[in-house]
Amino acid sequence: MSKELQELQKQWHFIVQSIHSNSKVVAFMNSRLGLYLDDHPFVALSLLMFVAVSTIPVAFFLIFVVTTVIMACVGVIVMEGVVISIGGIALLCVLCGLGALSLGLSGVLSVCYIVLSALVNYWGASRRQARKQEVNGSSPQKSLSVMDFSDSKQKNK
Repeated sequence: MSKELQELQKQWHFIVQSIHSNSKVVAFMNSRLGLYLDDHPFVALSLLMFVAVSTIPVAFFLIFVVTTVIMACVGVIVMEGVVISIGGIALLCVLCGLGALSLGLSGVLSVCYIVLSALVNYWGASRRQARKQEVNGSSPQKSLSVMDFSDSKQKNK
């Protein structure tokens, strides 16, 4: 054998000795499963191959699970943001509509107030004028528009 091969064999023997001298490996090899696998090397090799080959699919599955969880969290956050944005836009539209409605109602109420106050002032002024005329002793006169209307009725007859 070549020197390099003997050196490699020594290194391999040292690695195997360090594994066999590990306390956890010794405890496992003294268990029922360890003794069974020691007596049946084909089963031990099959189990070792299964574990070695299945690590890649299990790793891919775990990566898929973690990625899915992250995407779900991000999706929920994005979806929540979209729903809140749509709700905010709807609230803005409702508030703009209510603002326009309040402006219209305040305009109508202002016009009603002006018209009613003018009518009350006109009614109050005509009553005051009628009282003054009663106090002065003269009979209250008809207003000009009423006189014109009654004059036009007489002309038509």
